[in-house]
Amino acid sequence: MNDRSREVFRRVVEGYLESGDPVGSRTLTRSMSEKVSAATIRNVMQDLEFLGLLNSPHVSAGRVPTQLGLRMFVDGLLEVRDLKEEDREKIDATLGANTSDVGALLDRVGAALSGATHGASLVLAPKHEAPIRHIEFVSLGADRALTVLVFADGHVENRLFHPAPGQTPSSMREAANFLNALAEGLTLSELREAMKVEIARRRQELDELARTMVEAGLAVWENEGHDQARLIVRGRANLLSDPAEAEDLDRIRSLFDDLERKRDIVEFLELAEEGEGVRIFIGSENKLFSLSGSSLVVSPYMNADRKIIGAVGVIGPTRLNYGRIVPIVDYTAQLVGKLIADRGKG
Repeated sequence: MNDRSREVFRRVVEGYLESGDPVGSRTLTRSMSEKVSAATIRNVMQDLEFLGLLNSPHVSAGRVPTQLGLRMFVDGLLEVRDLKEEDREKIDATLGANTSDVGALLDRVGAALSGATHGASLVLAPKHEAPIRHIEFVSLGADRALTVLVFADGHVENRLFHPAPGQTPSSMREAANFLNALAEGLTLSELREAMKVEIARRRQELDELARTMVEAGLAVWENEGHDQARLIVRGRANLLSDPAEAEDLDRIRSLFDDLERKRDIVEFLELAEEGEGVRIFIGSENKLFSLSGSSLVVSPYMNADRKIIGAVGVIGPTRLNYGRIVPIVDYTAQLVGKLIADRGKG
């Protein structure tokens, strides 16, 4: 593109992101850096439409950017603003709360991120990797049981799971005794590997019910249920109440139905772990958002060892104010990482 085409393209995208409406040639004649006619601008718009960067939603209407156009704008023309002081204060106030419960803290981070961006927020909490002190299985009925995990640092987690049919209090105690003997000084990740080896070695020594109990417990830590608890979603109403997106309500509800069931948690994990810095996914670029046509701005955060352990992100319509939201997400991710690193030192 030449300078004129680039300016027309940039102003169309910026106008669309600000208002959500198509941008017409007459509007651009009042903002272009050089004096050009509406007819000249229409010709440039037609060329940009031919390149697949703009689209005309209605006959004789202005233009809106396509997904390809938004990607080109984000990659090459987006001007990321400095973080506003009011946004910084909202995030700082959330993280400044004194609490030992990281989950509760991250829930407040999600609420603040949603409030500051007027989108829906996603927060991927870190796995708890302190050594295990004690494990207990508690029956809650014929088809439900609770795993109680007590860590050496005092952290306690309760996880529901569905035991194999026929479990008895004695089989649960036997399974718990087996795990406690094995778990001393190990983290959950280390225990998973140790359990696989030990179950294979001692399979003949365990009675059948206790063995299925242990394997059911192993599934609790390996399957989706473990990671579901790590994904915190806040601010869904911000998308559902947007009148500009009213015609897409069914698609947006579909997105949040998926998030509610956490079917695509692995996708979000992969996004978070692919590298440092803020990443932007627009529409169908990621299957998690392909049905809703939404965008995701996401950034991983790290522990004191510079290892990626979680992520924060914002979901919104494709006409997100990327220039404002990118620094908010970036700042929040850095602050969460610092907070968790400082806790690790303590």
